[in-house]
Amino acid sequence: MSRIALVALALLAFVASACGGDDEPAAPKSEPAPAAAQSADLGAIKAYLLDHTQRLVTSVGTLNTDAQAYHDLAKSTDFDYAALLKTKRADVEAAVTKLQEDHIKANPDYEEMEGVVAGVPELADFDVIIDAGSDGSDPESAVPFSFKTEDGREFKQPGNLFALVETSAFGTEPKFTAKGVEPDLNGDGKVAFPEALPDAQFMLAASTEFAEYAKELDAAAKAWEPKLEDAFTAVVVMTPTMSEYFAAWKNSRFIAGNEAEEKGFVATSRLSDIRDILGGIVLIYDNIRPSVEAGDAEGAEQTATQLKDLHDFAERLLSEEEGGKQFTAEEADTLGSDAQGRAEAIAGQVSQQAGKLNLKLES
Repeated sequence: MSRIALVALALLAFVASACGGDDEPAAPKSEPAPAAAQSADLGAIKAYLLDHTQRLVTSVGTLNTDAQAYHDLAKSTDFDYAALLKTKRADVEAAVTKLQEDHIKANPDYEEMEGVVAGVPELADFDVIIDAGSDGSDPESAVPFSFKTEDGREFKQPGNLFALVETSAFGTEPKFTAKGVEPDLNGDGKVAFPEALPDAQFMLAASTEFAEYAKELDAAAKAWEPKLEDAFTAVVVMTPTMSEYFAAWKNSRFIAGNEAEEKGFVATSRLSDIRDILGGIVLIYDNIRPSVEAGDAEGAEQTATQLKDLHDFAERLLSEEEGGKQFTAEEADTLGSDAQGRAEAIAGQVSQQAGKLNLKLES
């Protein structure tokens, strides 16, 4: 099931739980008490978002510039990649390495704010475009854009922008890489990950599209006027998505190695994304917590502690992985179930807190 479907189901479930059972009449939905809205620091959430949208504009702009340089290098041999490797192998290796580094740099610039972008209905379409959408084979979750390369090839609803750049730069999606040549970048006679030869025209077109959407997200974030409902919705929607992230981690090369079915998440462990996303959710809750404390100080403390513990849990797993621990698929399943259980409990609490404040959450 896609992230879009998951978060929609989660929101419906938790909003329903906040309203009570069949024998308990639903509380009327009205405007939140002004004191509650004023006690939350929504400005801090927007400032956090804008810091990250601006960072993303910069990092993706660098990616686009380096994609242009790689394109110009390939064009010097009329996109004959065999000739390019033969005559300019060191330059190609440096250019591809730079593209890979650019992707790795841009990743946390987005993931740290994903809890806001994907969790706020007004901004959520950008998450589909940038990080979550599928290709046209899944119409329900497909990205809304298509583009053409300079030689006229059209890529209709090709998938989200991070996936396009990553699978091209790291060579895990053959249709986005150069054809008819082995990507032996260091000239040692063999090809080992992460050696790759991106299709230069595709990479330039994809990164140009990415740069434009990064700017559009930045503009939308500047225009966004955050409401207390937005912040609560983001926490309720985005927290209970742990099972999806852990499944992607399980299927990635970080656990499955060369047998990985997942073409993405090869540059950065999905554990890093989980840690970064939860960090953003912790920040959101910390800034709406005062609105809860006035009526339920104990509940606010419990939720804040549990959120921090879940973030620390992801941080610990990532540290262990970076320290050399090789997790198994079975461990990934167990850890994912644990994280999902914790996340659902947190989301339920936050949904109930929103109900007590008469907040109507949106999907």
